[in-house]
Amino acid sequence: MKRKRLRIGIATPQEFRARTHAIVRGEYKPKVNEPKVWFESLKSAAQVLSEQNQVLLKVIDERHPESLKELEEMTGRKSSSLSRTLKTMEKYGIVKLRRENNHLVPEVIVTSFQIEFGIRDSFA
Repeated sequence: MKRKRLRIGIATPQEFRARTHAIVRGEYKPKVNEPKVWFESLKSAAQVLSEQNQVLLKVIDERHPESLKELEEMTGRKSSSLSRTLKTMEKYGIVKLRRENNHLVPEVIVTSFQIEFGIRDSFA
Protein backbone atom coordinates (compact mmCIF):
# COMPACT_ATOMS: atom_id res chain seq x y z
CA MET A 1 0.00 0.00 0.00
CA LYS A 2 1.36 3.43 -0.91
CA ARG A 3 1.91 5.62 2.12
CA LYS A 4 0.92 9.21 2.12
CA ARG A 5 1.10 12.50 3.90
CA LEU A 6 -1.92 13.48 5.95
CA ARG A 7 -2.96 17.12 6.06
CA ILE A 8 -4.65 17.84 9.36
CA GLY A 9 -6.75 20.91 9.99
CA ILE A 10 -7.51 22.46 13.37
CA ALA A 11 -10.90 24.09 13.75
CA THR A 12 -13.28 24.56 16.64
CA PRO A 13 -16.59 22.71 16.34
CA GLN A 14 -18.24 26.05 15.48
CA GLU A 15 -15.69 26.80 12.75
CA PHE A 16 -16.02 23.30 11.32
CA ARG A 17 -19.83 23.57 11.35
CA ALA A 18 -19.63 26.96 9.57
CA ARG A 19 -17.30 25.40 6.98
CA THR A 20 -19.63 22.44 6.42
CA HIS A 21 -22.69 24.70 6.07
CA ALA A 22 -20.85 26.99 3.63
CA ILE A 23 -19.92 23.94 1.52
CA VAL A 24 -23.51 22.64 1.55
CA ARG A 25 -24.86 26.08 0.56
CA GLY A 26 -22.35 26.26 -2.30
CA GLU A 27 -20.67 29.34 -0.78
CA TYR A 28 -17.36 27.61 -0.23
CA LYS A 29 -15.57 25.04 -2.36
CA PRO A 30 -12.76 23.18 -0.57
CA LYS A 31 -9.40 23.45 -2.30
CA VAL A 32 -7.67 20.27 -3.44
CA ASN A 33 -4.80 20.75 -0.99
CA GLU A 34 -7.00 21.45 2.04
CA PRO A 35 -6.95 19.15 5.05
CA LYS A 36 -9.26 16.16 4.85
CA VAL A 37 -8.98 15.34 8.56
CA TRP A 38 -9.96 17.83 11.23
CA PHE A 39 -9.32 18.05 14.97
CA GLU A 40 -10.97 20.58 17.26
CA SER A 41 -7.70 21.59 18.91
CA LEU A 42 -3.96 21.12 18.74
CA LYS A 43 -4.28 19.30 22.06
CA SER A 44 -6.65 16.67 20.59
CA ALA A 45 -4.34 16.20 17.57
CA ALA A 46 -1.36 15.89 19.92
CA GLN A 47 -3.11 13.16 21.89
CA VAL A 48 -3.57 11.01 18.78
CA LEU A 49 -0.07 11.82 17.50
CA SER A 50 1.67 11.60 20.88
CA GLU A 51 5.29 10.50 21.09
CA GLN A 52 4.14 7.10 22.38
CA ASN A 53 1.79 6.71 19.40
CA GLN A 54 4.50 7.79 16.97
CA VAL A 55 6.69 5.00 18.36
CA LEU A 56 3.77 2.61 17.92
CA LEU A 57 3.38 3.63 14.27
CA LYS A 58 7.10 3.18 13.69
CA VAL A 59 7.04 -0.33 15.21
CA ILE A 60 4.10 -1.31 13.00
CA ASP A 61 5.73 0.20 9.91
CA GLU A 62 9.13 -1.41 10.47
CA ARG A 63 8.25 -4.77 12.04
CA HIS A 64 4.89 -5.62 10.40
CA PRO A 65 3.17 -7.44 13.28
CA GLU A 66 0.70 -10.08 12.14
CA SER A 67 -1.74 -9.53 15.02
CA LEU A 68 -2.54 -7.19 17.89
CA LYS A 69 -1.18 -9.86 20.25
CA GLU A 70 2.16 -9.77 18.43
CA LEU A 71 2.12 -5.96 18.53
CA GLU A 72 1.40 -6.13 22.26
CA GLU A 73 4.50 -8.29 22.73
CA MET A 74 6.61 -5.93 20.59
CA THR A 75 5.55 -2.77 22.40
CA GLY A 76 4.67 -3.86 25.93
CA ARG A 77 1.34 -2.05 25.61
CA LYS A 78 -1.84 -3.79 26.72
CA SER A 79 -4.10 -5.19 24.04
CA SER A 80 -7.11 -3.11 25.14
CA SER A 81 -5.09 0.12 24.95
CA LEU A 82 -3.64 -0.85 21.57
CA SER A 83 -7.06 -1.69 20.19
CA ARG A 84 -8.55 1.62 21.33
CA THR A 85 -5.58 3.63 20.01
CA LEU A 86 -5.52 1.86 16.66
CA LYS A 87 -9.29 2.21 16.16
CA THR A 88 -8.94 5.95 16.79
CA MET A 89 -6.06 6.13 14.31
CA GLU A 90 -8.08 4.13 11.80
CA LYS A 91 -10.95 6.62 12.16
CA TYR A 92 -8.53 9.39 11.12
CA GLY A 93 -7.09 7.34 8.23
CA ILE A 94 -3.66 6.89 9.80
CA VAL A 95 -3.72 3.09 9.98
CA LYS A 96 -5.78 0.31 8.50
CA LEU A 97 -6.89 -2.70 10.52
CA ARG A 98 -7.58 -5.69 8.34
CA ARG A 99 -8.88 -9.06 9.41
CA GLU A 100 -6.57 -11.89 8.41
CA ASN A 101 -6.76 -15.47 9.70
CA ASN A 102 -9.10 -14.40 12.49
CA HIS A 103 -6.66 -11.69 13.67
CA LEU A 104 -6.64 -7.92 13.29
CA VAL A 105 -3.49 -6.90 11.44
CA PRO A 106 -2.45 -3.23 11.73
CA GLU A 107 -0.94 -1.47 8.73
CA VAL A 108 0.43 2.08 8.64
CA ILE A 109 -1.10 4.17 5.86
CA VAL A 110 0.25 7.62 6.74
CA THR A 111 3.93 8.22 7.41
CA SER A 112 4.08 12.02 7.52
CA PHE A 113 1.79 14.68 8.90
CA GLN A 114 1.21 18.33 8.16
CA ILE A 115 -0.91 20.37 10.57
CA GLU A 116 -2.57 23.54 9.34
CA PHE A 117 -4.45 26.15 11.32
CA GLY A 118 -5.02 29.86 11.44
CA ILE A 119 -6.44 32.48 13.73
CA ARG A 120 -9.20 33.64 11.39
CA ASP A 121 -12.35 31.84 10.35
CA SER A 122 -11.93 31.53 6.59
CA PHE A 123 -14.99 29.34 5.95
CA ALA A 124 -17.93 31.61 6.71
